Amino acid sequence: MNFKDYYEVLGVDKSASSAEIKKAFRKLAGKYHPDKATGNEAKFKEINEAYEVLGNKENRAKYNQLGSNYQSGQNFTPPPGYEDVFGGGGFSNAGASGFSDFFESMFSGEQAGNYSTGGGGFQQKGEDQTVRILVSLDEAVNGSEKSFTIQMPTQNTSGHFSHQPKTIKVKIPAGVKQGSKIRLAGQAMPGIGGGAKGDLYLEIELQNHLLFEIDGEDIILNLPLAPWEAALGKKIEIPTLKGKIAMNIPAGTQSGTKLRIKGRGLGSGIKIGNQYVVVQIYSPKAETDDQKEFYTNMEKTFSQFNPRHHF
Repeated sequence: MNFKDYYEVLGVDKSASSAEIKKAFRKLAGKYHPDKATGNEAKFKEINEAYEVLGNKENRAKYNQLGSNYQSGQNFTPPPGYEDVFGGGGFSNAGASGFSDFFESMFSGEQAGNYSTGGGGFQQKGEDQTVRILVSLDEAVNGSEKSFTIQMPTQNTSGHFSHQPKTIKVKIPAGVKQGSKIRLAGQAMPGIGGGAKGDLYLEIELQNHLLFEIDGEDIILNLPLAPWEAALGKKIEIPTLKGKIAMNIPAGTQSGTKLRIKGRGLGSGIKIGNQYVVVQIYSPKAETDDQKEFYTNMEKTFSQFNPRHHF
């Protein structure tokens, strides 16, 4: 039998990434599918056969090892030690029926996930789609139900793609974080040959907030304090994403001190984050003579204090 160069069949280099192989397969499968005007059943089978091998990591590794000494069209015979390398997958019945039967034997019926060659003809699951959606911090912490209009690629009868608006309504679970994904089964690209639709994934992008910053599961709030509030201590009303709370600022608190409010971050259950309050001390500007005198007296009172003692 002749060796088939599956990289050549798909028109990709041997160094092609999995994504590049998948892209090449989809393009060719769409062109040569028997249901299309440009369809070619024999070519379509060959393309699927190539992807069943190159589209699977383990199958591709076996193919690369077995086919490294062959070129497309050369007579193919199993190399010495074939049974040891490929687990004794039985080659004796492959010669008469062609190279695909050999791979069926070698890979023990392994297939590349979304593709099948069952009795109903070749089927391909539709491609999954990922779309980013903007969610406010309040919605992320408390959960919400929102409607989004997104641009979805749609394939017409001639095989060309265009983007059409699609409105979807989705429940945002309480506690979602940056990068979280919500799966909507069967809401993406249609399949080929009656294959199932792909899944739509909504990737959460958290909207910037006027007061809060995000650090993984935690929420950060910068808290401005007057010098006397930090020096003497004070009970301060602190905003959180779940309402305001009273927090005691200990006397002698320094700028940069981080205070924790447990369980007021992102996430849910035992994995919920915290809110951290970072103290920032602001000194008022001395604009009047009395204010300048106040600072002068403070300097005299704290004459032994040197904030740069560690220099």
